Amino acid sequence: MLTLRNVDVHYGRVHAVRRVSLHVAPGEIVALIGANGAGKTTLLSAISGVLRASGGEIEFDGKDIAAEKPERIVRLGLSQVPERRLVFGPMSVEDNLLLGAYSCFERRRVAADMEELYSMFPVLAERRGQQAAALSGGEQQMLALGRALMARPRCLLLDEPGMGLAPQVCKEIFRHVAALRRDKGLTVLLVEQNAKSALAVADRGYVLETGRVLLSGTSEELLANRDVRRAYLGREKEA
Repeated sequence: MLTLRNVDVHYGRVHAVRRVSLHVAPGEIVALIGANGAGKTTLLSAISGVLRASGGEIEFDGKDIAAEKPERIVRLGLSQVPERRLVFGPMSVEDNLLLGAYSCFERRRVAADMEELYSMFPVLAERRGQQAAALSGGEQQMLALGRALMARPRCLLLDEPGMGLAPQVCKEIFRHVAALRRDKGLTVLLVEQNAKSALAVADRGYVLETGRVLLSGTSEELLANRDVRRAYLGREKEA
């Protein structure tokens, strides 16, 4: 569904992403792990059109999207949940969700999608009239996820969904992600610094280091890799 070939991204003279190639098949959850500054968020921004790739190819469902505008990419079926959630604090929960459906002009469909989201996240239903800024971090993450789902994506880009959340809240968010894949066949490219949590829910993963893909494999292979364990899962005790 999503294919990157030799993608480069620059910030001015800084070469942030270097010839990255990866793919995500329909219905897969693929994790992208790495340290701060590895280029993970930059790569997602290039896929969603927020940044322009300076080289390489980005295809979604067989279509070249490297030069498309972000709103066009959303209409094609690819949505991003940004790092740090970026909900609109002064606006109500419901208005934040409605923003996610800006490309849909069918009121009945929007209303039906809204009710489905409220059944998925009951706390948002309870607080639909409250300002988004009044929500907890976990509730704001649910809101950001719900806002992206209102566009009815076939592929979701999730950027650090566990950032700043308590471990139990983080587990709940990942349970929702797994359920979306199981129940709706949603395809997910997941960026997460907590490698253990990401690989626990993902089918496969890529390790990004200084803008390059260093390793790739199934989640089981990466969890068993000694270098991955030492760098991202805590130093192993010597036998």
